[in-house]
Amino acid sequence: MRSALARVATAVTAMVALSFVIPLGLLNGQMAYDRAITAAERQASSLVPVLTVTADPVELAAALGSIPAGAAGVMALHLPGAAAIGASHAPGGEVAEAARLKRTSTSDVAGGKVLLRPVVLDADRTAVIEVFVPGAELGQGVRESWLILALVALALVGVSVAMADRLAIRVVRAADGLAAAVTRVSGGDLKARIVPGGPRELRVAGEAFNHMVGELARLLAAEREAGADLSHRLRTPLTALRINLGGLAAHRGDPARLAQSQEALGRLEEAVDEIIAAARKPDRESSGGQACDAAAVLRARLEFWSALAGDQGRELRLTIPETEVPVPVPPGELSAVVDALLGNVFRHTPHGTPFQVTVHRGRHATGLLVGDAGPGIADPEAAARRGESGGGSTGLGLDIARRLAESTGGSLRVGTSLLGGAQVEVWLRTDPRPTPPRSRRHTPHRLRRRRQRHPNHPQTNEPP
Repeated sequence: MRSALARVATAVTAMVALSFVIPLGLLNGQMAYDRAITAAERQASSLVPVLTVTADPVELAAALGSIPAGAAGVMALHLPGAAAIGASHAPGGEVAEAARLKRTSTSDVAGGKVLLRPVVLDADRTAVIEVFVPGAELGQGVRESWLILALVALALVGVSVAMADRLAIRVVRAADGLAAAVTRVSGGDLKARIVPGGPRELRVAGEAFNHMVGELARLLAAEREAGADLSHRLRTPLTALRINLGGLAAHRGDPARLAQSQEALGRLEEAVDEIIAAARKPDRESSGGQACDAAAVLRARLEFWSALAGDQGRELRLTIPETEVPVPVPPGELSAVVDALLGNVFRHTPHGTPFQVTVHRGRHATGLLVGDAGPGIADPEAAARRGESGGGSTGLGLDIARRLAESTGGSLRVGTSLLGGAQVEVWLRTDPRPTPPRSRRHTPHRLRRRRQRHPNHPQTNEPP
C-alpha cells in the first residue's frame, strides 16, 4: 500500500510540477531573447545622434568604434550609395528592404539574428544601422534556468513522496496489523487481537474485528462445553448399567458372559472419557504434527470388532502389510475413523454378511479400504454429506472419515466393493507435497471397469 500511495503522490506532484516548470522555462527563454534584442536596439539607437550631426565616413567609423557592439565587430552602418562601415552580417536585400520600409526589423542569419534600424537622413536618403546578435546571447542563461527548474521539480516530487509516505505509515501500519490478525484467526488462533489505530474507518474495523473474534471464541467455548456436558450425561446410565451387571453376577449371571459384558462396558466408559476430554480441548494443537502406524491401529481395533463379528457370524477378510505403515494423523483420530467405518458395516448390513478390510500403502498415499457384501449404498454422494444418512443413523461417520482424509490432503471415496456391497476408501496422503483436498465418488460402472482391467488386484485406486 505504501508503494501505491508513493506512486500516486509521484504522479500528482509530477503533473503539478510540469504544469509550472514548462511555462516558466519557455517564459525564461523568451525573456532572454527579448533582453538580447533590446540591448541591440539600445546600441543601434546610440548611433542615431551622430548621423544627425555628420555624414563624414571617417567620423562615423570613429563613432561606430566607440560603441561596444561596433568594437566587438557585430555592428555596421549602411549609408546610401556608399560601402558599409563596420562588419556586416545581413544580406544586401534585407538592408534595402529595411531602408525602403523605414521600419526596424530582425532577420535570421547564420549564427544568430541581425537587427536592422533605419534612420531617415532626408526625404530621399535613408541609412540603416545593423547590429548582429549571436545565438549565444539570444539564449543566454536559458539552459541554466531549465536545469534549476528541473531540480526544483524533482525536489518537489521527492518532498511530496516523502510526506505522502510518512502520512501513509499510519494507514499502512494499521492495515498490516489488521491483515496479520485476520491471518492468525484464519489459522485457528482465536487469541489474536489488534490495537485499533490509523484513520477512523480502520479504527472502527479493528474494533469490530476484536469484537467478532471475541464472540467467535465465546461461541466455540460454549459449543465445547455443551458437547462435554452432553457426553458427561452418559455417565449416569453407564453407572446404573454397571450396578445392574453386578447384581446379575450376584444372583444368576454367567461369569464368562458377565466378564465379557463388563469388558465391553469398560471400553464404552473409556470412549466416553475420550469424548469428554476431546470436547473440552480449546483447540486441536495437542494433536497437530502426530503420526501413527496405521497397521498397528487397525489390528488393535479389529481385535475389538472381531469378537462381535464372530458373534454375528461375519467372515472377515483382512489385508494388512506386515511392516509399519506410518500415516500423518494421531492414533486416536484414526481409531475413531476405523470404528466409524466398521460400525457402519455392523449397523447397516444383516448378520452373517462378510466384510473385508485392506490397508494399501501407495507411493504418495496410504489407503484404508472397508468393503462388505451388503446391499450397498444407493446414493454415495448423499451418504458422504454431513448429517445425511439413508440408514437411520446420524450421518456423521463418513463425514468424520472425510475430514480426517482431507486434513492430510487426501480424499474419501464411496463405491462398490469386490464383495458386491459398499466400499469406503479413506486415502491419507503421506507425501509432504501440498495438494488441494477433494472428495471424489466413483460410480459403480467405473469401479466395475477398473476391476475388469485388474481382476486379481484389490480395489485400491490410489489418488495421484
